[in-house]
Amino acid sequence: MRARLALLASGITFEIREVKLSAKPAEMLAASPKGTVPVLVLPDGRVIDESIDVMRWALGECDPHGWLARDDVELIARNDGPFKLHLDRYKYPQRHGSNSEEHQEEGVRILADLNARLANQAHLTGDKPGLIDAALFPFVRQFAAVDPDWFSAKPIPHLHAWLDRHVNSPLFARVMTKFQPWQSGDEPVIISWMD
Repeated sequence: MRARLALLASGITFEIREVKLSAKPAEMLAASPKGTVPVLVLPDGRVIDESIDVMRWALGECDPHGWLARDDVELIARNDGPFKLHLDRYKYPQRHGSNSEEHQEEGVRILADLNARLANQAHLTGDKPGLIDAALFPFVRQFAAVDPDWFSAKPIPHLHAWLDRHVNSPLFARVMTKFQPWQSGDEPVIISWMD
């Protein structure tokens, strides 16, 4: 999701191949044997298979909204490390053999820090959205979706408002366009912000 956000925000036109992770195409595994998404194959054959790296590459190519100027490496590391760990164990306790409530509470502690950061500004680095916002809000959205009533009752109003702004943005609506899972031989699906 966040890789698509950055690709669209950059204005880069790209081919998308929606994959069903339970039926990974051989072409995907040939490009990136680790078998996770996203996988970005560049015209020169280089492969980028980490979402934050896709984001930084796309914005390095074209950054019309100045997102790269609003980055925070440490906050992204906290999100992609401790918060993601708690999110996964809260969302999928059976898969991880975890105590869902314990990880729910740990996750919301991290979100309370973000709420404090948002108390006097609309976005995580000021009044305009940036890379940090696009990198974090898809994970916060997942966390909120596990138990929406519980989440909406938490006293983190600035975070709620921030999340609502991003989830209800035209850019996110475009990212959420559904595609049929790709199969070898399918016609390419070309995506750009303007189509």
